[in-house]
Amino acid sequence: MKILLSITLIVIAMNVSAQEVNKKIHDQVHNKDILINACTREGITTFPEFKEMYDPLYAAYIPDAATMIELKKLVKNEKIKIVLGTWCGDSKANVPNFFKILDALHFKEKNVEIIAADGNKKAENGILDGLDISRVPTFIVFDKKGKELGRITEGPKTSLEGDLLAIYKKKS
Repeated sequence: MKILLSITLIVIAMNVSAQEVNKKIHDQVHNKDILINACTREGITTFPEFKEMYDPLYAAYIPDAATMIELKKLVKNEKIKIVLGTWCGDSKANVPNFFKILDALHFKEKNVEIIAADGNKKAENGILDGLDISRVPTFIVFDKKGKELGRITEGPKTSLEGDLLAIYKKKS
């Protein structure tokens, strides 16, 4: 009986602490429904307001071939955290192109974490605490030990693949 009670309590505790993925809320800042917290790629690409720009921009973006050749040599087992706003024009414009680059690099999907922020650039349960998010989208590259290597904030300085290459070159 004690074992059954212990198992039940563990399962309840796990469910309470688990975050809902692709959670939708009404954002007071923008007065619209948005995604918040941890998201999947499918979650953001099927969210109606985000999808309307995602599909055509992803299809149209052609990363610079020379930059991609250099990037492919440097990409190993890094992790990338994408913080975006489903309400944000810059997120809608840059996230599809960033995914096009990651796909061309055969970047492992399990090494990409997507977090949707509200209009105040916050998420629930402190999942953005310590990341210093002031603008979205923010693409943060981490080494396999979790050390930040660099970030692209809001928009690229040169191009997304060019800025990503600069982060990787700084690492080596």
